[in-house]
Amino acid sequence: MQLDISPQPVVSLLAGILIFIMPKLLNYIVAVYLIIIGVLGLIH
Repeated sequence: MQLDISPQPVVSLLAGILIFIMPKLLNYIVAVYLIIIGVLGLIH
């Protein structure tokens, strides 16, 4: 049995947890999230 987990939901979950814990990081987390999703979109 193999789990095929796409990276976007994992990144979203981690970003959401970090924003919940430390709201001051919101701008940085959103920026990093958008960059990661953009790069992954270009690769695939």
